[in-house]
Amino acid sequence: MKWETVIGLETHAQLSTKSKMFSGAATAFGAAPNTQACAVDIALPGVLPVVNRDAVEKAVRFGLAVNGNTAVNINRRSIFARKNYFYPDLPKGYQISQYETPIVKGGSITILVDGGEKTVRLTRAHLEEDAGKSLHEGFHDFTGIDLNRAGTPLLEIVSEPDMRSAQEAVAYAKALHTLVRWIDICDGNMQEGSFRCDANVSVRPAGSNKLGTRCEIKNLNSFRFLERAIEYEVKRQIEIIEDGGKIEQETRLYDADRDETRSMRTKEEAHDYRYFPDPDLLPLTVSEDWIEEIRASMPRSLEDERTELLKIGVPSHQADQLTGDRATSTFALGTLRGTLPAQVPILSSLILGPLRAKLNEENLDFGQSKVSSDQIKQLSKRVVDGTVSITAASSVVLPAIWAGEGGPDEIIAKRGLKQISDSGELEKICDQVIAANARQVEDYRAGKEKAFNSLVGQVMKLTKGKANPQQVSEILKRKLSG
Repeated sequence: MKWETVIGLETHAQLSTKSKMFSGAATAFGAAPNTQACAVDIALPGVLPVVNRDAVEKAVRFGLAVNGNTAVNINRRSIFARKNYFYPDLPKGYQISQYETPIVKGGSITILVDGGEKTVRLTRAHLEEDAGKSLHEGFHDFTGIDLNRAGTPLLEIVSEPDMRSAQEAVAYAKALHTLVRWIDICDGNMQEGSFRCDANVSVRPAGSNKLGTRCEIKNLNSFRFLERAIEYEVKRQIEIIEDGGKIEQETRLYDADRDETRSMRTKEEAHDYRYFPDPDLLPLTVSEDWIEEIRASMPRSLEDERTELLKIGVPSHQADQLTGDRATSTFALGTLRGTLPAQVPILSSLILGPLRAKLNEENLDFGQSKVSSDQIKQLSKRVVDGTVSITAASSVVLPAIWAGEGGPDEIIAKRGLKQISDSGELEKICDQVIAANARQVEDYRAGKEKAFNSLVGQVMKLTKGKANPQQVSEILKRKLSG
C-alpha cells in the first residue's frame, strides 16, 4: 500500500521584548538560574499579571505579515485563558495562554517545493507565556528548576496539516523563521530556544481524506532534527500499521544521538487542560488606530525586495540568500541600486563571499559592516575595468578595507595589485609558458581541458597573479589553435 504523510507544525517564537509577558522581569538569555524571576513569575500570593504592550504589538505585526498586510485576521478582542496542568517548572499550576479567541486567526505562508510554490494555511497564532526549565545534568538524584524563562512571551503559530513530507515541513519552518526575523518580532536563535517546533505527524492511505492518528514530536530546535524526526516517525508509523498494529495518540521526544523518537506521555486533548478565561486579565482589545499605526511601521515585504533584486539582475539563488534577513537585504539593495549590469554579479559575489565571511568571523550583521556600500561598489568597478582581478579583490583588497587600510584604489596601488593588461607583455609570457610546457600543450590539443587550466595557472604564477585572466585565456586559445 502507498501511504501519504500528513504534517502540521506548532511553532513557538519567543517575542523579542525586554520584559516578560505579564511582568517587568528581564528576558535576557544566559543569566544565572532564578535571577530573572520576579514575584509575578513565581506566582506569589496576591500578585496580578499585566499584559506586555510590546508583545501584543509584535503579534499584530505577525498577523499583518501573514495576511497580505490586511487586518481581517486580527481579532480586535481576544481572551486570555488558563491552561491547567501540573509540572515542577510551572509555578502557578497553569499557563496563561489563549484558546477560543486568539489574537490572530488564519493567514498563510508560501514555501518553495520542487521548484514550485505551495501555500501552507495557518490556523491561528496566539500569545502565551513560557514555562520554566527543568535541569537534569549536573544533579544527582534530583532535578533543578530554573524559572528565568517562566513568563517569557511566546507567539505560538499553528499551521493546518497541509505539509506532505519532512522536506515541506522544513521549508515551511525556514520560511516562518525568516519571516519572524524579517518583521523583527523574534531573534530566531534556535540554540537558545527562541524558535522551536512541535511536529504533529500522521500517515494515511494515499488518496484517503480521513486523517490518521497523530503523534506530536516536541521541542525540535534545529531544521536538521525536524527533518530527521519526521522521517523516522513516518517510517515507524507505517511499519506499525503494516504489521497489524494501531497508532496510539501520544507525545514523543526526538533522541538525536539514536536518531529515533521515543514515547513521552499520552497526548492530551484540549479538555484535559480545563481551559477557562483568566479572571485576572480583562479581554485584550486592539483598536483600529493602533493597527494602522503598526501597519505604517511594517517593513517592506521580503517578496518585494527579492523581486527588486531579480529585476536588477541578481540570480534567483543569490536573491534568496540576500533576502535571508533585513540587514543583509538593506545592504545589498543599497549597494546594487543604480550600478551597471556588469557590476551586479561581482557585487553579489563580494557581498555573499568575502564580506559575509568577515561579518561571520566577528559575529556582526550587514548593518555593522566595516566595508561600506560605496567602497564595495568602487572595488567592483575596478574589477569590471580590469584594474584588479576578482581573486585579488576578494582575497586581498576587501579584507584590507575591512582592516582599515584605506579605500580600494589606495590598497590596489599600495600592494601592487594592478593587473597586467598590456597585450604585448602578456603575449611574451604566454609564449614562454607554451614553450616550457610541451606536454600540457599536447594534452590540450588532444581535448583535455584540464591541461588548459594548468597553462593559465602557469601564466598567473609567473605574473604573481597580476595578469588579466580573461586576456590570458584569449591569448592562449588563439596561440594553441594555430
